Amino acid sequence: MLRKLGAAVAAVAVVAGCGTDDAEPAAADAVSGTVTVFAAASLTETFTELGEQFEAAHPGVRVVYNFGASSALAQQIGQGAPADVFAAAAPRNMQQVRDGGDVTVEPVTFVRNRLEIAVPAGNPGKIAGLADFGRAEPKIALCAEQVPCGAAAATVFQQAGITPQPDTREADVKAALTKVTLGEVDAALVYRTDVRAAGDKVQGIEFPEAASAVNDYPIAPLAAAPNAVAAAAFVQFVTSEQAGPVFTAAGFDRP
Repeated sequence: MLRKLGAAVAAVAVVAGCGTDDAEPAAADAVSGTVTVFAAASLTETFTELGEQFEAAHPGVRVVYNFGASSALAQQIGQGAPADVFAAAAPRNMQQVRDGGDVTVEPVTFVRNRLEIAVPAGNPGKIAGLADFGRAEPKIALCAEQVPCGAAAATVFQQAGITPQPDTREADVKAALTKVTLGEVDAALVYRTDVRAAGDKVQGIEFPEAASAVNDYPIAPLAAAPNAVAAAAFVQFVTSEQAGPVFTAAGFDRP
């Protein structure tokens, strides 16, 4: 994986080997400044926790996040928004950035996620499964079709032969989940990690068609990263075994 991160990782290794016999402290000292991470909204909780761990391992380093829909983040990067790392909720959004020349190394798939139905606590709409999304009566929220959670939803509806009748299309998965937690809709199709993150505010309903639309999450340092050394170190940390328990606890699958 280190080879995939290219010259920036090499820079970490070079600095780590200079001036000391103790490689670990030197590696920590090599990473400095601010690392700006553009990440899918569904990574909010896990990346926030991992960012705190990364900062603790590299005193003086600050991790700054821009969470949002992967499609919107890819567009921002393409328009020149300054960022060091991009973590997307679908390969096609990472490919969009690669096509624009903003990522020049091979991205690494670090987690996988799948959809789950979220309903308010107590399930007041009496939602039983995916078929209810095709009925007119329940109030339904879906992600916009251009964002990964919306594209995955379209796949499962096609697989199930259901024509959904959403009352609202939201900009990202967290916005769809908020509609549920506020009781504004009877159900939303979100990631199972978002259901888990919401705690007792929502209930989750699994459905078999979700297996047909598992999302791979790729991550990569950006070619024009203002802080290339920190970017490479952050990607290395997120893809390491140390980060695994955080993702597993949140409901992600590791590849």
